[in-house]
Amino acid sequence: MPEGDTIFRAARRLHQALAGRAVTRFESVFPALSRVDDDAALRGRRIERVEARGKHLLIWFSGSLVLRTHMRMSGSWHIYRPHERWQRPHRDMRIVIETSELHAIAFNVPVAEFSTAEALARAGPIQQLGPDPLSPEFHKDEAVDRLMARADTEIADALLDQSAIAGIGNVYKSEILFAGRTNPFARVSELTRADVARLVDIAVRFMRANVADRSSGAIETYRGLRRTTGRSDPGARLWVYSRADKPCRRCGTAISRRRQGLHARATYWCERCQPR
Repeated sequence: MPEGDTIFRAARRLHQALAGRAVTRFESVFPALSRVDDDAALRGRRIERVEARGKHLLIWFSGSLVLRTHMRMSGSWHIYRPHERWQRPHRDMRIVIETSELHAIAFNVPVAEFSTAEALARAGPIQQLGPDPLSPEFHKDEAVDRLMARADTEIADALLDQSAIAGIGNVYKSEILFAGRTNPFARVSELTRADVARLVDIAVRFMRANVADRSSGAIETYRGLRRTTGRSDPGARLWVYSRADKPCRRCGTAISRRRQGLHARATYWCERCQPR
């Protein structure tokens, strides 16, 4: 599933491509979106900005109209020039937003809805989000407070709770806990506030490092690889995630893997570096 950094990069690219441009054509396979377009045409509206909120991507149009999408497991946004061949089959298309110079196509996006600025501010999934480490308004103490309030929850599951801290997914969960030398099955109540604050600091550092804009400014679909080790070798970019039975990069112990939580998400950890 795309995590907060992936959505942040997608929003940044879409903003670079679309902000300030007028919509020339809109299409969607979702009847609810098509009905909104029929009643309040997108064509002619200006795209004001595109931004990420945790794992949600928001496209703001003039006239207080907002398109919210969530990628879930397989969704993605691509940017193309007119008449450029799509890299995905047409059957995967879910949303098309065209401007005179660039087109944005959502493929396999399972969640999409139109809202208004007022409705987003009042209620809904955006209002339920915890602090976002990638937001310039991130409040560390609030994130720590929200995590500490989940005393009976295992810390790995608490980090995945989007109402506690937004944007962390299964990869970052395991990587943050390894870097913080914290056992993923420890309940939050077993940790001190300083322990939790250290994990939040690591989350901020890892996620922000992976959205640093080192590009030339060209508009393209992001194709990079997430890194937490700081190593340039593509084969050594993560500490523990997806490395079951391979040697720990710190101590050589075989990395463990276990399903965890209500949704049985895979957790990876080093039993020696992260003892219970």
